[in-house]
Amino acid sequence: MITFIPLTGFLGAGKTTTMTAAALALQEQGRKVAVITNDQGVELVDTKLVRSKLDSVAEVTGGCFCCKFEDLVEAIVALVASDNVDTVIAEAVGSCTDLQATVVRPLRQYYGDDMVVAPLTTVVDPLRHLAFARAAERGEPESDLSYLFRQQVTEADVIAVNKLDTIKPDRAEELLASLRTSNPKATVVGYSATTGAHLGTLLDAWQAPATNEDVVLDIDYDRYAAAEAQLAWMNQELDLTAAGEGFDATAWARTVLQELSVWAAEHDAVIGHAKITVETVDGDFAKLSLTESGAQPTLDRAAGAHAPAGRAVVNARVACEPDALDAAVTEAVKAADLATAVTSSATTPVSFKPSYPRPVHRLAPAGA
Repeated sequence: MITFIPLTGFLGAGKTTTMTAAALALQEQGRKVAVITNDQGVELVDTKLVRSKLDSVAEVTGGCFCCKFEDLVEAIVALVASDNVDTVIAEAVGSCTDLQATVVRPLRQYYGDDMVVAPLTTVVDPLRHLAFARAAERGEPESDLSYLFRQQVTEADVIAVNKLDTIKPDRAEELLASLRTSNPKATVVGYSATTGAHLGTLLDAWQAPATNEDVVLDIDYDRYAAAEAQLAWMNQELDLTAAGEGFDATAWARTVLQELSVWAAEHDAVIGHAKITVETVDGDFAKLSLTESGAQPTLDRAAGAHAPAGRAVVNARVACEPDALDAAVTEAVKAADLATAVTSSATTPVSFKPSYPRPVHRLAPAGA
């Protein structure tokens, strides 16, 4: 019997960092853990990052778990068969919701003899949550993206507030208390996946029974689709060659994201998440991310010595038109090339807006 741990949460909440940190912690407890990444596109930064830290990794691309349900099942089966794992953690696309009905219940109903499905966990970025809350307090109409975020929180068995180290302790306690009051059926925990602080509270929550499994989301799929369609999704690979003896992979990636951040702020474009990895020919690896327009990138992993060449992967999810995002990233890359003395050669950007969500299954709670 294996344990399947499903994660959801808005773009940039830190699902991948949470999944990786939790997997490593569970391995220290003697569990054999595999993870599954998920995205609307292909060429995933997250998969590259996770594979640098964990041995058993799979990905489901081209759609969320709800629309790629059989792909998810196949990935679980393959990981268990090849690596003899007993625990699988999987993170859904950051723009996906309604997972209780489309993923959790189907897994329990059709595969319950072979797996235990842990409580559905929604990972929350406190700053993103507070931004949505402030807009509501000002009486602003609920945006489609805010609507999507609210649905993700509403259906959670576990609300996992990540990045608590980014806000003051008294503000953190106030936020946790507010979430507990407004979501009485959910278990609310706070932690930092980056530092590992209080991560054990999340692991403990996964051992408890699901408390919100009978929730029925009052969800408008047209509005859900509209929220996803606000975001342009771009994936691109680039070959990088140093003009001199070597280039700084971390500096190149940082410059790209800094330029994209400035562009997004100037054009009032909400950044869901933008991520870059640069793998050098020497086998080194840099990864940076950006979750807010006008903000500085976050360094997730720095490359060491300069290298003569490398390959970059860019994943960007921004509320704008795909053509505009392509142009913005192209200009950001040019600025990074100039700043770090690099010549880049890019593949054709694969930019798109997600198609209408059409889940394979959508099951009501037992007895409903």
